[in-house]
Amino acid sequence: MLNKSQAPFSTYRALQRTININISASLSSLHVTPLIRTSARPRQRRATTTRSFNLNHFPSYSSSAPFATMAPPGSAKQFVDFVNASPTPYHAVASAVKLFEAAGFKQIRERDDWSSSVKPGGKYYLTRNGSSIVAFSVGAKWKPGNPVGIVGAHTDSPCLRVKPVSKKTANGYLQVGVEIYGGGIWHSWFDRDLGVAGRVFVNDGSGKFVQKLVHINRPILRIPRLAIHLDRNTNFDPNKEDELLPILGLVAAELNKTDDAAPEAEKSEDDFQPLKDIKERHHPYFLELVAEQIGVKTSQIDDFELVLFDTQASCFGGLREEFIFSARLDNLDMTFCAIKGLLASVDSTSLENDASIRMIASFDHEEIGSCSAHGADSNFLPAVLRRLCAPSGSDAPSEAFEQTLNKSFLISADMAHAVHPNYARKYEGNHQPEMNKGTVIKINANQRYATNSPGIVLVKEAARLAGVPLQLFVVKNDSPCGGTIGPMLSAKLGIRTLDLGNPQLSMHSIRETGGTWDVEYSIKLFESFLSRYGELEEKILVD
Repeated sequence: MLNKSQAPFSTYRALQRTININISASLSSLHVTPLIRTSARPRQRRATTTRSFNLNHFPSYSSSAPFATMAPPGSAKQFVDFVNASPTPYHAVASAVKLFEAAGFKQIRERDDWSSSVKPGGKYYLTRNGSSIVAFSVGAKWKPGNPVGIVGAHTDSPCLRVKPVSKKTANGYLQVGVEIYGGGIWHSWFDRDLGVAGRVFVNDGSGKFVQKLVHINRPILRIPRLAIHLDRNTNFDPNKEDELLPILGLVAAELNKTDDAAPEAEKSEDDFQPLKDIKERHHPYFLELVAEQIGVKTSQIDDFELVLFDTQASCFGGLREEFIFSARLDNLDMTFCAIKGLLASVDSTSLENDASIRMIASFDHEEIGSCSAHGADSNFLPAVLRRLCAPSGSDAPSEAFEQTLNKSFLISADMAHAVHPNYARKYEGNHQPEMNKGTVIKINANQRYATNSPGIVLVKEAARLAGVPLQLFVVKNDSPCGGTIGPMLSAKLGIRTLDLGNPQLSMHSIRETGGTWDVEYSIKLFESFLSRYGELEEKILVD
């Protein structure tokens, strides 16, 4: 773990210019100008003689991080907007696409021929299943066999997913059957205002089925806890099947509902449907909400994949707004930082003299093992890399794909654990990452993380050039260790890999806590890595 004093020197210079320490004649009457405004109106300053002092004389100030006196960076504000617009992996990918298209990236598709569309000097993106995305810029001097710098992340988070047959009633309540996705802290979902989001497949009337994204951002569902008077058990461990059911409304409301729709015509044998009608599988009111949100009739809805989410928006918190209180920090934080890092690298460093490819990839299904057609354990990334290395001329080597893998490097970016002040005993004593102190390199001797020394040297050099701090994390020997996409992609591709992530609290809760300045640090780190990997690769070579 780096010392506090190892943050960028330029940051402290700026800090020194913004703080004045007022000292009276006696040292005992030392007065420090308050940094916290306690009133909406400006304070009346006392007439005192002021002197400016070098903050290095005062360790408590000289070791302060920039967030101590500065507003959250613009990148943190952009991230809050990004996560609020992205309640599902489908929305996260759609949000990413908007950012890439605004920066001039061109969409390509896996089913198309790339030989005439992907060119050196170009910027491209592609999606799979609408929930995973790969984007890259091609250096003007790129040729098959050259290196690729990659930042990988994931778009999914633990959540509750609406079951295929969700219609339930009990004791006068309308309820919605849900299925758990991933390893969430499920008791944190109780007594929260829950909305619904996802994708809906709609019959457009011409025989085609169109995907539409839905985002019902208002509280229509709730999972109420049992009153303490009826349950004195202090160990709250709800049954995931029977006690994790949200309420949608009252049965009386649906019984009193007037159906204004025209009566259906008598169905012929040609109208055979292999499944029960969707109105029989889900509450009609629920379907009407979904249909109204996407501007179609209920009868046009053929199927959907919907999840529940907390309608409380992501926001800043803490005395100095040094925290981000939000859902889905794991792992939209790192997805956003990867996207912005790639965009910043293209803006700051020209592709003209670049012989490498700068790439980011964010996958669905990491929280459930990544073993799917669009997870990190699929052929998505390998297929993209192979096609980019396909020989396009007689001088291109046939083994270009293998050469590129050997020269490339993957940063597996997934959130890390910040030290918890109430449970510090759960952390290894010398590895206790703090929020707003920099991105955390994650190390595990049993290869739950893919980090090794050559990777640390490379990422440390990229961080040095960017002027951003890093931290180190190792779990205790008596503690379990989470996993990431790093080891599986490293094994699948034989590519050098390092695991890292921004520190956070309450991982997998419905409401998590991260640092505002760590967003900025990671973006700058990824910008530096992607911009400079082509030149750094040859300096840190271990065969």
